[in-house]
Amino acid sequence: MQIIAVSQLRAFWEDNQDAEQPLKSWVDEVKKATWRQPADIKDHYRTASVLKNRRIVFNIKGNDYRLVVSVAYRFQAVYVKFVGTHAEYDGIDAETVVMEH
Repeated sequence: MQIIAVSQLRAFWEDNQDAEQPLKSWVDEVKKATWRQPADIKDHYRTASVLKNRRIVFNIKGNDYRLVVSVAYRFQAVYVKFVGTHAEYDGIDAETVVMEH
């Protein structure tokens, strides 16, 4: 999978250093993955939540952080839509949120 907006993740882990290794691990795993459907994601990430609009929510670092992505299965691309603390996640709509640049 190609990850769009890794720079957003990098910026986040620079401010939240305890998220760096878990996010880097996620990036490495996703780059090697081939996802054709949501079930492929759930097979590897049991705690991931599948939402509408091809959105997936990942728990990062034991659920301290949340990562929302949109997956374009046909193009093998993952678009970062949100990364933040659990509290910040509670304040957004994961089905519509868009990463601010």
